[in-house]
Amino acid sequence: MKLTMKLIETNRKLPFLAALTLLIAAALPFAHAQLGSMDTPASAPKAYVLYAAEQQIVPAGKQATLELRFHTLPGYHVNSHTPKSELLIATALTLQPASGVKPGTPLYPAGQPYSFSFDPSDKLDVYAGDFTIKLPIVATAGEHIVDGSLKYQACDNASCYPPRTLPVKVAFPAK
Repeated sequence: MKLTMKLIETNRKLPFLAALTLLIAAALPFAHAQLGSMDTPASAPKAYVLYAAEQQIVPAGKQATLELRFHTLPGYHVNSHTPKSELLIATALTLQPASGVKPGTPLYPAGQPYSFSFDPSDKLDVYAGDFTIKLPIVATAGEHIVDGSLKYQACDNASCYPPRTLPVKVAFPAK
């Protein structure tokens, strides 16, 4: 008798539980749309730095310098190649070996001083807006492509973001 009463009581609650489950399932997409993904802010760009490949011609067999131009999106800055703290990730250009091209050590521009409003005495060394990395090279005559990457850490006026890697392709003729 007790078992029969328990089953009847449980059966009465089932429609309510089923309706509650359906209501929650139906509301989830709307809640997600309102709150957005908690993993990545909806306004975060895919890249904070852009590479502007420009046609450059170098003399064959002679020391030359390629200029690699980068642009940091408005509202962001990236740590320079010599950040003021070991906790910050330096901007670094890395190149893959290329046949007929002997690259030298990249020459980075001087960084700009930057401080957050909450600690104006702590000056960081950053790149903002446009910056150019000069690449000394010696190349044999012909068309060349050098692949590489720019690793950087971007920040805005409130926080810094995980490091990113920007693919860089430098195509140039040596004549």
